[in-house]
Amino acid sequence: MIVVVRKEPLVLVRSSEPVTTGGTIKLSSFDKAYPKTIKKPLSNTLVHYYPFSGRLISGADADEFYIRCTDEGAEVVAASANCALKEVKSFDKTLLAKLTVDSPHQGHHATYPLLSLQVTEFSCGGFILAVTWNHAIADGVGIAQLIGALGELARGLSSPSIVPVRWDDSVSSWSPPFNEMQQTMSPEPLALVPLDIAIPLSTINRIKAKFCSYFSGQQCTMFEVVIAILWQCRTRATVSNPETQVFISFVADVRKHVGAKDGYYGNCLTDHVVKATSNMVANTDIMNLVMMIKHAKDQIPNKFKKNASNDSNQLQGLDGPYNKLHLSSWRNIGFDEVDFGSGRVARVMCYGPRAPVPICIMLIPCKGKDGAALLSTEVVKEEHATAFLEELARFM
Repeated sequence: MIVVVRKEPLVLVRSSEPVTTGGTIKLSSFDKAYPKTIKKPLSNTLVHYYPFSGRLISGADADEFYIRCTDEGAEVVAASANCALKEVKSFDKTLLAKLTVDSPHQGHHATYPLLSLQVTEFSCGGFILAVTWNHAIADGVGIAQLIGALGELARGLSSPSIVPVRWDDSVSSWSPPFNEMQQTMSPEPLALVPLDIAIPLSTINRIKAKFCSYFSGQQCTMFEVVIAILWQCRTRATVSNPETQVFISFVADVRKHVGAKDGYYGNCLTDHVVKATSNMVANTDIMNLVMMIKHAKDQIPNKFKKNASNDSNQLQGLDGPYNKLHLSSWRNIGFDEVDFGSGRVARVMCYGPRAPVPICIMLIPCKGKDGAALLSTEVVKEEHATAFLEELARFM
């Protein structure tokens, strides 16, 4: 069926109480690396998260940016759909575009809002909240914290349970982290195929149990298993030269490693890279790939020790952006705890423009999906999609 979404005019929502205006918050190195019923709680939330109501401006130096705290407002659109949620068979990109704010804003012009929300109500009474934000103001952990606070105030709490912190000297004191994703972005979209993938929990648990036996009782995580499966399947499907270097990179939250304060919602992420020849990745036992990834994760704290080496050479040997897979996880960062009064969220999805790099985002499990690892991917071109899915099927 065709889902018709009717949108009301966009409005700007400002803080419900006087907040700091006219001041600026300098972006840290981490930042630079990257319905009607909602209006009142959003306005109250912006009292506590007032930088989201400001605008991004440039400083005197070329690489300096600030959040100007002027309370110019966040964008809000109320919308309605002509069907019940259960009638929607597929949330493809065409539908997801209808469910998000139609925003022409790109980059960091001083008039562009930093936060946009669209609330679409369905005929069954269920709703979808779509949140679009400028990544310079918050990472995934930060935006989940903001949405969680919005839910709390919508339920009637007087203030958020987590006291928000936007500026933290502990974070700003670190040198800019190496941003491998920016280093490998294609100037043009890579024409990657959007694929929603579910890896059954039974498959993941089987590999985790085998890993534990294989490596004398050591444990591994769902994320490590999923990365290993995708890396092997994608390499088998896309690379024919056995000597080609293939790369994966993944995002890690490093708040605890840099001593960030509780409630800090600015960017505090780093990328970490693992590489090997395509022959090794395609043909080794999956346990060995899981161990490689686990070992790489264990090295992340070392990046924030005194006199740590620079990571700028970790992409040496990369022959074009298509030979690297970038992964991020939205599990365990707070999205699953959001509650607007009728219970926790049933599903979390992601939507954005065509990816400049092969990318996979691991989402929180849907209700009724038995804990399966749900993945939103743009990782292969059309000519490799069938082979990639066939390789994945071997693990199921």
